[in-house]
Amino acid sequence: MTNDNATTWLTTDARDRLEAELATLSGEGRREIASRIEAAREEGDLKENGGYHAAKDEQGKMEARIRTLTNLLKHATVGESTAAAGIVGPGTVVTATIAGDPSTFLLGNREIIAGDSDLSVYSETSPLGQAINGLAVGTTTSYTAPNGKDITVEITAVDTYVP
Repeated sequence: MTNDNATTWLTTDARDRLEAELATLSGEGRREIASRIEAAREEGDLKENGGYHAAKDEQGKMEARIRTLTNLLKHATVGESTAAAGIVGPGTVVTATIAGDPSTFLLGNREIIAGDSDLSVYSETSPLGQAINGLAVGTTTSYTAPNGKDITVEITAVDTYVP
C-alpha cells in the first residue's frame, strides 16, 4: 500500500518537467478533451457513439494524471542528493549487494527519470528503501521483504543521480 501524501524527492529538472506537464494537461489538455467530447455529443446517440466514450475515457485518465501530479508536486522535496557525503538518500544511485547479487538502482520516485532508462527505481518508502535510507557506503543491513524473507544488503557505492 502506498501513502499518497509521502514526501518525494525530486531534482529541479524533474520538478520543472512535471510542472510543465501539469500546466499542459490542466490547460490545453482539458480544453482539447472538452472540445472532442462536445463534437462527439453533436453526432447524436451517445449509447452508440464510440468517439464520445473514447474521449470520456481519455478525460478520466487525464484527470487522474492531473491529480497524481498535483499531489506529487505538493508533497515533493526539491534539492540536491546526499551522495556527496556517501550517504544513501532520495535521489541517489545506489550500488549494493542484495542477497549476494550486485544491483544498481535509483532511490526515489519513477517521476525523477526523464525519458527511457534501464535504471531500476525503488521508493524510499519501500521495504528496501526504508532499510537503506541514511546508511553510508560499506554498511551492511538486513530487512524483511514482503514475502517474509530476510534479505541482507551491503552498500558498495552511492552516487548522485544525473538525468
